[in-house]
Amino acid sequence: MKYCVHKHGPVPAYIQLYRQLWDDIVAGSYPYHTRMPSKRMIADEVGVSTVTVEHAYALLCDEGYVEARERSGFFVSFRADDGFAACSEAEAPRMVDPVCRPDDTPPFPISVLTRTMRNVMSNLGEAILQRSPNPGCTELRRSIGQYLARSRGIVADTRQIVIGSGSEYLYTLIVELLGRERMYAIESPSYKKIEQVYRASDVRYEMLRLGQDGIESGALWTSGADVLHITPYRSFPSGITASASKRHEYLRWAGRDGRFIVEDDFESEFSVSRKPEETLFGSAGDENVIYMNTFSKTISPALRVGYMVLPKRLVPVFEEKLGFYSCTVPTFIQFVLAELIANGDFERHINRVRRYKRREGLTKP
Repeated sequence: MKYCVHKHGPVPAYIQLYRQLWDDIVAGSYPYHTRMPSKRMIADEVGVSTVTVEHAYALLCDEGYVEARERSGFFVSFRADDGFAACSEAEAPRMVDPVCRPDDTPPFPISVLTRTMRNVMSNLGEAILQRSPNPGCTELRRSIGQYLARSRGIVADTRQIVIGSGSEYLYTLIVELLGRERMYAIESPSYKKIEQVYRASDVRYEMLRLGQDGIESGALWTSGADVLHITPYRSFPSGITASASKRHEYLRWAGRDGRFIVEDDFESEFSVSRKPEETLFGSAGDENVIYMNTFSKTISPALRVGYMVLPKRLVPVFEEKLGFYSCTVPTFIQFVLAELIANGDFERHINRVRRYKRREGLTKP
């Protein structure tokens, strides 16, 4: 082991240690099912407390890279050479009732929203009546880029970000961007509107069965699809979260023959993990992942605002083919969202909800 932690740096010690352990696991230094170094051993070598090491291991457990075994330590549960999770893919995924699905998430404070709207109208005046640039207001795209960089590990410039009125609109833009001649694949079961949009767009698509940790490997690798549309954080209505092994399998699938992944990251901000969930966009080295998300869950579905982040190599293609499309989100709403992100109110709400969910998880039997 040669782990090193800068105790007075801007990044917390446990995050630094987590990243180094993560690198070694993904690189295969610790093969599948092998025992990880003990907390005491790492703490003594690095010169940190066992609590720091425990926090780093907790993040790895949250993301499915290691598993804790009582009185035995931590063991690697990530496999880079396949996508099979520890549980059997033959098991049917548990379904969540789309009608009775519980949702006790604290709402975005209406007082904060109305105050921000008043401030934007007062400070910007007639600017809120101006026509938005086609891909969206620069202020909002810049704020989103900065937020994604510090919270999701996504590095993207303003040109890569496109604003649109909700996920359905963005789905149709992706079809126009990648082409109707391609074969698309979606999870089965999946959010109903995904299939409806592809059907309405008159493109070929196939449904790939979900197992306990994501799309079953057999279905994935025998698929004839060119584009894979997934919701790795939490698929609806099944509630399935893709494991670390499965996420890497998706990326290996996309590394062949010019394939693309559409990563729909809806609701991931409210993960109770101490560290934000990793994204496929941030992990992809081939620039073949389109990342998308909305403000429907974090603020309100009534706003009808979503965004997608394009790989750099697709930006000129988008500008040439679809750059003439006008932005479908009112300029005023874009300025309000930009202000909420810039002044910290957006992230304060997210952190408040995450703390609430952690407390609820601790109090539930």
